[in-house]
Amino acid sequence: MRVRIYATLRELLETSAVELKLEQTMTAGEALERLVERFPVLDGKLWDADRVLTGYVMVLLNGRSIEWLQGLATLVTDDDALALFPPVGGGDE
Repeated sequence: MRVRIYATLRELLETSAVELKLEQTMTAGEALERLVERFPVLDGKLWDADRVLTGYVMVLLNGRSIEWLQGLATLVTDDDALALFPPVGGGDE
């Protein structure tokens, strides 16, 4: 599974993409946990103390927000693509 990393998260992880090898179908939540195992600095960005998504990072599966699918229970396979978007700001007023 390919995971694309955007904006400030790209700087934090020092990469724009990560390959996660999934042995089987798993949930988006399990895939995110695996990503956090590899990049512990993501833990506080993704999860609150109760292991609920903080809402700081938008998680997309194949271009669709998991919020509009089955949330963390959304099934993912090795052929899918996740994208992590932190909030973006800036510009002229």
